[in-house]
Amino acid sequence: MNKIEQIKLEKDGLDIKQDIRRFAEQGWEEISEDDVQRLKWYGLFLRTPTPGHFMLRVRIPNGLTFSYQVKVLAQIAQGFGNGVIDVTTRQQIQIRHLKIENIPEVFELLEMTGLTSAQTGQDNVRNIMGCPVAGIHPKELLNASPEVQALTEHILGNREFSNLPRKFNVAITGCPDNCVHAETQDLALVPASKIINGETVLGFNVLAGGKLGSGGYRIASSLNVFITPEQALEVCSAVILIFRDHGSRENRSQNRLAFLLDEWGEDRFREELEKRLKRSLPPAANELRNTKSSEHIGIYRQKQPSMNYVGLKIPVGRIMGNKLEQLAELAERYGNGEIRISPAQTLILPNVSDKNLGDLLEEPLLKELDYHPSSIKRGLVSCVGSDYCHLAAIETKNRALEVASKLEETLGETAPITMHWSGCPAGCGNHLVADIGLLGKRVKLEGEVVDAVDVFVGGRAGPDPKLAVKIMENVPCDILPAVLEQVIPYHTREKMHRKKGQRKRKKVATASLEKARQEALISSPV
Repeated sequence: MNKIEQIKLEKDGLDIKQDIRRFAEQGWEEISEDDVQRLKWYGLFLRTPTPGHFMLRVRIPNGLTFSYQVKVLAQIAQGFGNGVIDVTTRQQIQIRHLKIENIPEVFELLEMTGLTSAQTGQDNVRNIMGCPVAGIHPKELLNASPEVQALTEHILGNREFSNLPRKFNVAITGCPDNCVHAETQDLALVPASKIINGETVLGFNVLAGGKLGSGGYRIASSLNVFITPEQALEVCSAVILIFRDHGSRENRSQNRLAFLLDEWGEDRFREELEKRLKRSLPPAANELRNTKSSEHIGIYRQKQPSMNYVGLKIPVGRIMGNKLEQLAELAERYGNGEIRISPAQTLILPNVSDKNLGDLLEEPLLKELDYHPSSIKRGLVSCVGSDYCHLAAIETKNRALEVASKLEETLGETAPITMHWSGCPAGCGNHLVADIGLLGKRVKLEGEVVDAVDVFVGGRAGPDPKLAVKIMENVPCDILPAVLEQVIPYHTREKMHRKKGQRKRKKVATASLEKARQEALISSPV
């Protein structure tokens, strides 16, 4: 039995909350290693790079939040932390540099505004994702946010779900634009339609067993099941409980749902699901997602007349508390106070009327948080990196911005492209589902240890998912812009139709790429 399973046998992670006030009085050094692990059940992470300080992960179901909640998060970051706020690829908020003596007051502030950090770490159902413009997208097939909220409420504080073999990621979406990377989730409901009794019924096809991280990208499998929105809570709960009861609890690098599906196969898993539900399930229906994806960045019409939403790119997902507070004030002044978080590290202001739109766009903050970023920065995503995560091999956020800025200078506008950075194989930056994925590492180059990356291309989720392919290893970050200058023009979401006159340019570029590759390959891993 691995160490985490032993810890859970001794005490359910949910029970640690009653000890937090005592920890606050005694100090962080008195917290046992077992209890440091249990604190993750409430989203508190004691990070090695910042001894004595905790990161707090706040659950934001479907990425839907309000200005008064966002203001409290900003105030917590500024009053108790270092002012840094990270917007994650799971539509959550992370606050840095908190001390244990302040956590009781922080939790009180969260509870006053209807927020929680419960079950955002360790072996729990993590923040449930959904389309960030659910209910306002003019082309959405169905608004799935009620299903996200219902499942969230069912899981939180429920001991049936607080001791899974490993973490469990869920996405429920009615969006046609592939904005939540459904194929990377342990469980995903994606929009579909089926003819039942002569009528077209909108609902979901069920995918399961997707993952990133250890072992690479496994594309979620279809369970060949169609369900209606009313059945979502029951079916999702049953899938999670099958994993709880039958998932491996031995090697933690091989105990996600993906490994159970590989062992059983989809047919056996579906049989077990029907047995648990005590009824048969109809086969999968006509999927309604497009092949293209959207980060919901920019200015878009809503389904509501005379209303718009504005998606603002947060560069590599990091924003200071005072800027977030200013954004909350803009949401109140020009919208209805809602702020929505996308997996692309975007903050969205919905319900901006036509008459208010022009004034919003003239606000100084929108010169910093761009609604029309360059093609390079539009699809730029980064994990936390070594500044705050002990697993990360390199600093990622500043590196990502530096590389993107240099590429903007040399390439200008390109075809749409996503470029994702992960600091370690855990893959929190979702590098394996990007057009260009960069995995950080440290390598020895001419006797000196330097920051470097492995380069992946061609990964994507959606109705036509693809596994990313590693094309280069050990590329020093200092020469990465020169390398990517040769990669980006020939690798975009859309296949570029090159004219005959471009063949010579391609030949020259290929030679340059090979030269950069050779320079990169002289390095070796540490």
